[in-house]
Parts: sequence; structure tokens; C-alpha cells
Amino acid sequence: MDKEERKIINQGQEDEMEIYGYNLSRWKLAIVSLGVICTGGFLLLLLYWMPEWRVKATCVRAAIKDCEVVLLRTTDEFKMWFCAKIRILSLETHPVSSPKSMSNKLSNGHAVCLIENPTEDNRHGIRKYSQAESQQIRYFTHHSVKYFWNDTIHNFDFLKKLLYGVNEIAVKVPSVFKLLIKEVLNPFYIFQLFSVILWSTDEYYYYALAIVVMSIVSIVSSLYSIRKQYVMLHDMVATHSTVRVSVCRVNEEIEEIFSTDLVPGDVMVIPLNGTIMPCDAVLINGTCIVNESMLTGESVPVTKTNLPNPSVDVKGIGDELYNPETHKRHTLFCGTTVIQTRFYTGELVKAIVVRTGFSTSKGQLVRSILYPKPTDFKLYRDAYLFLLCLVAVAGIGFIYTIINSILNEVQVGVIIIESLDIITITVPPALPAAMTAGIVYAQRRLKKIGIFCISPQRINICGQLNLVCFDKTGTLTEDGLDLWGIQRVENARFLSPEENVCNEMLVKSQFVACLATCHSLTKIEGVLSGDPLDLKMFEAIGWILEEATEEETALHNRIMPTVVRPPKQLLPESTPAGNQEMELFELPAIYEIGIVRQFPFSSALQRMSVVARVLGDKKMDAYMKGAPEVIASLCKPETVPVDFQNVLEDFTKQGFRVIALAHRKLESKLTWHKVQNISRDAIENNMDFMGLIIMQNKLKQETPAVLEDLHKANIRTVMVTGDNMLTAVSVARDCGMILPQDKVIIAEALPPKDGKVAKINWHYADSLTQCSHPSAIASEAIPVKLVHDSLEDLQMTRYHFAMNGKSFSVILEHFQDLVPKLMLHGTVFARMAPDQKTQLIEALQNVDYFVGMCGDGANDCGALKRAHGGISLSELEASVASPFTSKTPSISCVPNLIREGRAALITSFCVFKFMALYSIIQYFSVTLLYSILSNLGDFQFLFIDLAIILVVVFTMSLNPAWKELVAQRPPSGLISGALLFSVLSQIIICIGFQSLGFFWVKQQPWYEVWHPKSDACNTTGSLLWNSSHLDNETELDEHNIQNYENTTVFFISSFQYLIVAIAFSKGKPFRQPCYKNYFFVFSVIFLYVFILFIMLYPVASVDQVLQIVCVPYQWRVTMLIIVLVNAFVSITVESFFLDMVLWKVVFSRDKQGEYRFSTTQPPQESVDRWGKCCLPWALGRGKKIPKAKYMYLAQELLVDPEWPPKPQTTTEAKGLVKGNGPRSPHHSTAASRSQRRR
Repeated sequence: MDKEERKIINQGQEDEMEIYGYNLSRWKLAIVSLGVICTGGFLLLLLYWMPEWRVKATCVRAAIKDCEVVLLRTTDEFKMWFCAKIRILSLETHPVSSPKSMSNKLSNGHAVCLIENPTEDNRHGIRKYSQAESQQIRYFTHHSVKYFWNDTIHNFDFLKKLLYGVNEIAVKVPSVFKLLIKEVLNPFYIFQLFSVILWSTDEYYYYALAIVVMSIVSIVSSLYSIRKQYVMLHDMVATHSTVRVSVCRVNEEIEEIFSTDLVPGDVMVIPLNGTIMPCDAVLINGTCIVNESMLTGESVPVTKTNLPNPSVDVKGIGDELYNPETHKRHTLFCGTTVIQTRFYTGELVKAIVVRTGFSTSKGQLVRSILYPKPTDFKLYRDAYLFLLCLVAVAGIGFIYTIINSILNEVQVGVIIIESLDIITITVPPALPAAMTAGIVYAQRRLKKIGIFCISPQRINICGQLNLVCFDKTGTLTEDGLDLWGIQRVENARFLSPEENVCNEMLVKSQFVACLATCHSLTKIEGVLSGDPLDLKMFEAIGWILEEATEEETALHNRIMPTVVRPPKQLLPESTPAGNQEMELFELPAIYEIGIVRQFPFSSALQRMSVVARVLGDKKMDAYMKGAPEVIASLCKPETVPVDFQNVLEDFTKQGFRVIALAHRKLESKLTWHKVQNISRDAIENNMDFMGLIIMQNKLKQETPAVLEDLHKANIRTVMVTGDNMLTAVSVARDCGMILPQDKVIIAEALPPKDGKVAKINWHYADSLTQCSHPSAIASEAIPVKLVHDSLEDLQMTRYHFAMNGKSFSVILEHFQDLVPKLMLHGTVFARMAPDQKTQLIEALQNVDYFVGMCGDGANDCGALKRAHGGISLSELEASVASPFTSKTPSISCVPNLIREGRAALITSFCVFKFMALYSIIQYFSVTLLYSILSNLGDFQFLFIDLAIILVVVFTMSLNPAWKELVAQRPPSGLISGALLFSVLSQIIICIGFQSLGFFWVKQQPWYEVWHPKSDACNTTGSLLWNSSHLDNETELDEHNIQNYENTTVFFISSFQYLIVAIAFSKGKPFRQPCYKNYFFVFSVIFLYVFILFIMLYPVASVDQVLQIVCVPYQWRVTMLIIVLVNAFVSITVESFFLDMVLWKVVFSRDKQGEYRFSTTQPPQESVDRWGKCCLPWALGRGKKIPKAKYMYLAQELLVDPEWPPKPQTTTEAKGLVKGNGPRSPHHSTAASRSQRRR
């Protein structure tokens, strides 16, 4: 039954969910209603917070096909529950989906083949629904996506193909009332409401009022920020959501409609002056220049061309279906700006709508912002655990109070109030506000240094980062490339490299013609723009580009070609002197090349090509440029130099970006019209290899210094790039990511082929080309050191793995057990596609790294979102995907963010520890006073909670971050040995000194049970003091607040709050010292002076308000001594014993490899020696296994003789069995000796 009832929706996608069917049960509803009445509505709240319980408590299981309610659970690590109600849609009442109009829409224009694979399903669906016209469709909505029941697969599916709905990305801004209800029903506010009601019944009006005011301020500020985010997102989406668009109808009629009425299959006309796309559409006519910065982060205009011959393709290749990813060069994405269009005479630029609303690329981006994945962080999990501990402590107090009150025959009403009061004291109501303060201050400091944050909770997580991935181009290196030089080929031989391309000798060469024509540059408002690489090459030759105007284009029956020509001064003999020269002058004056057809750059093909014609030539030319290996494979072998591979490797090893050029004369039978319809493959073959362009990608000035800072702080750095492998390795060496003496092992993984299993060939980077003595390399001391361990121990060589995207995919699929080992040492990942970058981040997180990602937002969106801390260096809208955005496009923001993250994290710890101590101190004060049937007075509570606690908490968080990154890392959770020891030791000290004061006062010779006429002070002045209290006598007696014990406990505990605040306000190594936090210092000094003053020199009016009684001066001095000794013990234990001894133990294993190795001592021994002498029970040092997987793995690999793999060996995947043990797949012995030939 269970298996049958559970289905999976969105299988294999990020939002994959399990789905269960339920029907409402009347008898269950009746029982729950009764429970709600009996618990005074609390059960209702509990069911509101827990969707799973709500459904299970009110419904019974049912078949998904016929259910009324669905229960959804995410399949990721969070296992979150959602529920949704099934709704019914009647087909006959829904005009959009009526079968007739549907089929019309589908068969209109070329739409039949283009609706994202679904045609057959559509026809089948339409046929089926037309049979039963009154058919009802069942659906539910979850996270803005509608899921319809699909009979063919017996599951819910988002059948976009059948029912499209309105084309809009609706970000509804919830009403203030809705947001208020949602916010107020937070468990914490419910607890505060309970506390306020309780205090009001006990006449603690002032304190209750203070908490109400605090809660209101907190709720209002929270509502304001939530609503502001909704409004911002709504405005970002709504600006382009409704526009008027022209649509082609049957018989080529043009109809103007609102963009909200667009459905997939509509043929949309793109206006001449451009537009902002309201949907995803694929071009079928003409060309568009588009700014895609909204999606990619790159403001470089992109040329989009029409889909190659849809009609021919559909008949010819039946299985090739349109896909927005593979055909993105022909797809106009929602939210992107069409800057200008190019068109044919009489033919408009047309595009077919393929996706609308939330299904579009922009819609998916908005959904990911609206419904983000929760951030799982140990600090927050531990905080809940800590609160549970406080609740347990409160439970003990609750029971003690009841028993004590019964024994002393107290009234039932008072017992109930006092016992519940203990709970409200133990769980501090100001905790959320206190925890938020530190993060808000950190956010403000980040803003000052130009880092903007849209997810404040992640600031704390950034304090834990121990690995940062960097994109290369535009992040580590300068954005643009500089032309270093060219190396031409003549007669299949490389000529020597030349620096200057802009000279008279080369002006008419095919090489320069290729540079002049093979690009996607265009003029926008008179300015040349396009890919920076193309721009650099075009500028290097100094040519001029001219585009046809709209008028000229309209005169011709095809697109007027873009024309390029050299400047006159470059052409030889430009002054006439005689007949011969005159001819020469005329010829160059009209030397220009027209670009007839463009095949845009495709990252899948790694090349672009153009067909061009020199004015006056009969034959056309094809030019191609791209990745050297790809270009060489498409050229005639006899035109490629023999030493091509060596020359290429020499350049890439030096970190140059190399691009190859090729050319071929086309047959004269190829006319202009034929070229417009010819396929790409027919042009891109049989070319002549022309040579190489060598581009230099300079490192940004600050890169090496920033990386060195990170390495000193034991933060590992990894490069993730779309560039060539050897170039990436070279840049990694240049910037210090890989040190000169480190070995680089290249993992080249090959997928299974022809019945053979997948395998990995291992090469050592420097031995790729010259490896004359493989045995010598193999017998070298193979490095066994973890990357970036302690910098002192460089005598042992370290090693790094490098691989490309293809190898990475093969390893993920076939070598699961090798992935963690490669993650431990992988430093360079080249030719990585955007989704592979995200997979890499996940793989690193799986071995317990806290991963940061720094990219320029171009193709790093997924990775930036997935990382614990993603920093985008692009200020464009794509940075909406990233929690952090840096105003300055420099990686110096990374150490700044980590420093601020660490400061915020330590602040959170300080505040949490302080709040825990505050509640325990107050809890113990009240428990002691309950034992004599007394309590703290209303104004005493008010003074402690408002004047001391709130002031201290909000100023305590103001310490700025420490100036530099240090090698230690703050602990990640509250439940760590050092922090627990800190809290427990302070609790014991505070309880000890409070008890001392409480019991010692009873031993004083002047002590008696206090009554209004008591006069322990023995002074005449006290008569006036006492007389002022006689008015309140009856009221005071009722609660028994005024007594010597109360006064003693009040003064000692007031000082204890301040002592603990100072003890916990840690400065170095993560925050600036406490004394630099002027607000905090001033507040604490002021409070100390004030409390000291009212203790030593009582002021009658203050004593009356605070309900303090007069005690002899000698006892006041005694209390001062108790407080001073308490301060000395607390600060000594926290600052010296804890910092000198315990934190060193915790931090000694916080190095990158977790342990520091030396040749003489086993890694664990030094740690254990400390552990044995310093409370092993508190630190949990008994176990030798490190907590983080990567540390455990590092220890394992130290003793693994098979690791790292030897050079020139091969590792084969295991047959059918997936690797499940910690051992690596077996090395094939036959392959281990054979040297792989290139």
C-alpha cells in the first residue's frame, strides 16, 4: 500500500519531492477540534507549525489519483514537509485550454515542432479531452507552479503543454495583515504572548509593557524588511511584465495583444527598436542583438540568429527536438533586452513563444529567490539544542517551585503563577533581538566596505569558510585579454612569433582577413561592442566596421552585409604617381570585405565561423576561429604543422590563451542565397590551418596577495574555470595557488567505450610532454601532504589534482569512491560547464568543507547560490542569485567577508553565552528567593532586563572585525568543548557567589526577618528612609519583596551580569579588542558606577522604586568584596585558563588538514597530551576520529601506499559493482608500467 501511494515529482531535478495522497476524515477532524478547545488553541498552533502532523491528524491515506489533499516532502537533506489542496479545473469552462483553440494555436506557424518536446503528448491529450468534453482536470499549486494529474504516467506533472494560464511572473506582495499574522504566529512570539499574559496576572505591568514594546519594534522592523524585499522583487519583475506585443495570426495577420495573453506556440514579432522580452522565445526569422546581463551577468551584447531551417530539420531529422539549453544561441530569454534587430525585406523578425510565466528562465530565477533552500548551519541547530537545555532547567525549577510552595502552604493561584514565571525567566524573551543585533551590525560594516548582502543569516556561515573556489577570468585575472602576438603558418611550418598585426605587409593576408571578419561585433549607437575577446582582436588590426542602415537593408531582398575595411594609411602606395600607381591606388581604395553569413560562437563546438567575400572576388571565403585542438581537427592534416602540439603546449603552460585560425575558398557555385541556407558542417571542414593568436590574460594586481592571506589563514583555494587546463594550471602557479615545488597530477577520465570500463589516466603535469624516465618519476618521494597544511612544513612536497569538466563528469558517474579523495587535493578544474561548477561545490560540501565561491556572476549563478558563501563581483541583476555582491570587482572582498563573518560568528557566540548566563543567573536569584517565599520586585526585574541586559547586548555586538585573517577558525557550533566549559564554569562561579551572599547575610549579627519597622542601619536618617515605605506596607507584605536576602541577591546578581559581559566580550583573534568598542565601555562603566553608587550611598527615592532595604555599611563593603572576588575568578577562568589552555587544544586541530605533522611526533599525540590533562570529558577528546570527513580522509590517506596515484598509471572503474568501501578502484598493473603516448 505504502509503496503504491508514494510517488516522486520533478524526478532528478533540484526540487524533487515525494508525494502522498490523503482524504479529509470527519471523525479525525472532530477529535482535533475537541483537542483545540481543550488546549485553548495551542494544538491549532502546533498543527499550523507542522504541516505533516496537520495532514496526518485530520486526514486518512488515499490513492493519489482520487485524493483531496497532497502531502509533499523534499528529498534533499532538509526533508521539509508541505501540503497542498487539490483543485478541480473544468475544461469546458476554461477557454484557454479548450481543445479546438489549443490545436489552432499549436498548428499555427512553425509551432508544431517547437514546443519543448511535447507535440505528441499534446495531440494525445487534446484527443483524449475532446472525447469527454466535460472532463475535469485535477491540479494543485506549489511554489508558484501548477501540477496537473497526468493519466498516462499516473502521477502529477506540470503539464505546461496543456494549460498555460496567464503569462506573468506574479510576485504578489502580501498584505501587511497577512504578513503580520504569519510573523506573530512564530513560536517565539507566542511564547512572549504567554509570558506577557502571565506577568500581567502577577501585576508585573512595567516589565510586560517593556516586552510588548520590544516585540512590537521587532515585529515592525521584521515586517518592514520582509515587505521591502517583496516590493523590490515585485518591482524588478513587474517593470517588464505587461507590454503590448504584435503576434502573427493565421493568413499572416498581425494582431496586437498584451504580453500576459501570450501562450507557447504564438509567433511574436520582435519590433525594430528592440524590446524587453516578456517570455522565452526562439527566433525563426532574422537576427537580434541582445543584452543578457539579467541572466548571465555579462553586459556584452550577444548576437542571436534564427533556428536553422526548422521545416527541413523536422522532416529530415525527426528526433532533433528544440531545447532551450542546446539552442540558446537562437533563444531570446525572458527579461533580456533586445537592443536591435536585423531583418529581410518584407519579412519581419519573428520568434515562437516556447515558455511563459514561471517556466521561463527569469521565472525560475525569481522562484529560487522567493523559495530559497534553508541554510543548514550548526550554530542554529545548536541554538535550538541550547534552548531545549534551558527549557529542561526551567522544568526543574518549575517542579521545585511547586513542591516548595505546597510545603509552605501557599495558595494555588500563586503556585501556578510563580511556577510558570520560572519558565519565562529561564527562556529569555530578548534572545532573538539580541542574536539579530550582531548580524545587523556586521551587515552595516560590510556595506561600508562595498559588500552588499541579501541573506544576512549567511554572514555567520562565512565565518566558517575553509575553502574558497574562484572563477578565473574576470575574477583572478583581468576581464579582458591583451593580444600578446601571433604565430602564422606557411607551408605547414610555424613562422616566428610576431608582435604587431597592424602593418602593411599583412593587410591583405588571409590571416588578417580572418581577424577582421570572424567575430560577432556590432555597432550600437555608433559604438563597436560585442565579446571583449573579439573586440581586442579587431582593435589590434585597426580596421573599420560599417553596418548597413535600416533604409539600405529594406532596399535589398536579403540582409545587407556588414562590411569591414582597413584604414587608408595601411594600404600600400596610397599616393598616385603614374599610371601603374594609379591602378594600385584605386584597387586598395575599394578593398573591403562583406560578411555574408555568421555561424555564432558555440561553447559546445568551441568555435565560430563566417562566410565573407572580398569586394570584386567571384568566390567567397570561409573563415573559422576557435579552440586550437578543435580547429586543427577540422583542417587538412597536411596544412597543420608537425610540431603543432608542442608549440601549443609551450604557450598554454606559460598561461597564454591560444586561439587558432583557419580559412578555405568556397566553390564558385555557392551563391549568396545558397550560403544563407547552407548548414554549418558543410562550411566547417577541409580548411587550411593559418596559425595561432596568442592572448595574454594578466593576473589582477591584488590576486597573489589575497591568495597568500587566505593560505596563511589555512583557507584552501580552488580554481574553477571554463578555460583550457594547462592555462589554468599556469595561472594557478602564477598566483600562488600552486607553489613552485608542488606537483600537479592531471586526472584524465575516459567514459566506458566499446565494452571497456571507464578509466582514469594519471599524468604528472610537468611530465606530459617530456617524460623520458618514467621510472625515475615513479620512484620519487611521492607527496603525502594535505594541501595548504602548516606553511612551516614545506620540506615534504605537496600535490594537487587538476582535471577538466568531461573528466569530472566521468569521475562523478563511475568513480564515486574516488570523489572525496580528489576533493581533498583538487585545485584546478578547467573547462567546467555552469552545472558542473555547482556539482563541484556540492562534492566539496559532501566532505564537510565550508565552501565559499567567488565569481563574476557570468555563468556562476548556480555555484554562487549553492555555496555556503557566494560572492558575486558583478553588480548586475544576476547578482540577485548570490547572497553577497561586491561593489569593487576584486577578490580582496573575500578575506574581508571572512573576517566580518568570523567577527559576527564570535559575536553570536558571545551574545548567546551572555543570554544563557543572564537567564541562569536570574533563574537562580529567583529560585533562592522562592525558598524564603520572596521574589525580585517589578522594578528590579525592569532595571536588570532593560537597563543592564538590553544595553549590554546591543553594545556588546559592536566590536569590529580584527584587522587580518588568522590561522585559527572559530568553532562552528555552540556545543563544543571550550564553549560549554566557558558557560558551565561561569554558571558555577555565579551560583557560588550568589549562594555565598544569600546564606552569609543570614549569619550576620544584625540579621532578622525583615519587617517595615526593621532598622539594621541603626542611623537616625533611616527613620526618614523607613517612613517613606510605610505607605506601601500592605502591598509590600503581600509579595514579601523587601528583605535583606532580596537586597543582597539583587546587588550581587546585578554586578554578575556586567562581570559576565566583560568576560565574554572577546577581542583577538577575530574581533577588535573590547576597549575599542567605546559604546560598550561607556555603558558598562556607567552601569558599574550607578550600581556601586546606590549600593554604597543609598538614595531614598531610588531604594523606594527598586524596593531595596537598608543594610549596614559594613555589609555593603562585604558585598563589594564578594563582587570583586567574583570578578577576579570569572575573568581569570575565562581569559587565562580557557584561552591559554582549552582554546589552544581546540584550535590545534583547526588547521587545514586538522593536524600539524612533524617528522618526530605522531600527529595526534600533541593534541592528546593536552586533552588528557584538560577535562577530556568536556572536550570529548577520547575519540581520535576527527569530526569533519575531509580530516578523517586526510588521516586515512597518510597511510595509504596506493595514494597519490603514480605517474603514467591507469585506474579502472569496477565492473558493475559501485564502489562502497574506502579503498580506491584497483590500478591495472598492466597499465601501470606502460607509458601513455600522446
